[in-house]
Amino acid sequence: MKIAILGTRGIPNNYGGFEQFAEIFAVYLAQQNHEIYVYNTHDHIFKGKMFQGAHIIHKYNPEHKIGTAGQFFYDLNCILDSRKRKFDIILQLGYTSNSIWSFLLPKKAVIITNMDGLEWKRTKYSNKTQRFLQFAEKRAVKSSDFLIADSLGIQKYLKEKYNKESSYIAYGAAPFLNPNEELLLPYNLDSNAYDLLIARFEPENNIEMILEGVAASQNDRPIVVVGNSNNSFGNYLKQKFKDNPRIRFIGGVYNKEHLDNLRFFSSLYFHGHSVGGTNPSLLEAMAAKALLVAHKNEFNQAILKENAFYFSNAKEVQQLRETVHKNRHEQIVQDNFRTIIQEFNWNKINESYLTLFKKSLQ
Repeated sequence: MKIAILGTRGIPNNYGGFEQFAEIFAVYLAQQNHEIYVYNTHDHIFKGKMFQGAHIIHKYNPEHKIGTAGQFFYDLNCILDSRKRKFDIILQLGYTSNSIWSFLLPKKAVIITNMDGLEWKRTKYSNKTQRFLQFAEKRAVKSSDFLIADSLGIQKYLKEKYNKESSYIAYGAAPFLNPNEELLLPYNLDSNAYDLLIARFEPENNIEMILEGVAASQNDRPIVVVGNSNNSFGNYLKQKFKDNPRIRFIGGVYNKEHLDNLRFFSSLYFHGHSVGGTNPSLLEAMAAKALLVAHKNEFNQAILKENAFYFSNAKEVQQLRETVHKNRHEQIVQDNFRTIIQEFNWNKINESYLTLFKKSLQ
C-alpha cells in the first residue's frame, strides 16, 4: 500500500501526541514493506527525505509569520501535494485545520480520519472559534471514508451526533522499565515525597480545582506542576498560589526519561483532563506506575475503570491528599501497568490501524 500521513508537524516527534504516533506507526509500516509518506513542516528540525524507511515530504508552514492561521495554509500545501502522488490511503490525524480543504482531497484515495477529542469544547476558545470547530468536525465526518475514535466516549459521540460508525483504536504507551532515582536530584525531590501534575495550562484540565484542593489540605507534601505556564491562565494560577510553598510550578519538562521518572517516583499523580479521547499523558502515567487520582468523567473512567481514585471538586482533592497513600495501593498500580501491556501497547495499536487499512481497500 502507498500511504500518506497528514495533520502533524512531522517526524521524528518533537512536539506531541499525534507526532509521536505518526513516528511509531510510520516506522512500523515501513518495516511491513509498505510505502509510507509523512508530511513535515518546512522548518522541522529533521531535514532529511527519509526517516527509518519512511519518506518525508517537507511543505511550507507560515505559522511562524502569521500565527495559528498558518496551519490552514500548511495543510492546504500538504493536500495539494497529495493530489499528484496516487496514494491508496491518506490518514488524517485530527481535522481542525485541514477539514476546510477536504473538497481538494484526492478522489481515488481512501480518506481515514482520527477524530481526536472534542476540540470545540475547550474553554480557551471564543464562541466564534468553537462554532468553527464544530463546523470543521462536521466537514471531517462527512468527507472521510472511515473514522477512527481513540476513546469509547468519542465513538459514542460520533454515533449519537452524526449517526456515523467509527473504529475504536486507542492511543498507546511504552512500559517504563528503568527507574533512576538520581534523576530527581535536579528537581530537589525525594522518592514518594511529592505529588505530580502534568498538563497544558487550560481551564478544562482542572488545574485550578486540583491546586485549590492541595492548598486546603493538611498534608505538607508538595505538588510539582509540570507544563509551560507562560500564558494568561498559567500566569493567573501562579499569581493565585504564589504564597503557597507546597505548590511548585517548574515549567515544561521535555525530556521523556525525566518525565517518566518524575511519574514513577511520585506519591500521587493528578490527572485533571476532562475533554478529549484517550489522553497520551494518562497512558504514560499508567505505564510509569504512577498512582492515579483522576477527574471523574467518562473519558478517564473508560481507561482507568476501578484502578484510580476520582475527584469532581476541590474538596474531594483535599480528602484524597489526606487519606490516600501509594504504598497501600500497589495492586492498583500494577493493574494499570498490566493494562498498558495488554491493551494500550504500540504493537496492538499499529496492527489495528493496518487491519483497518487493509479492510478499507477491499
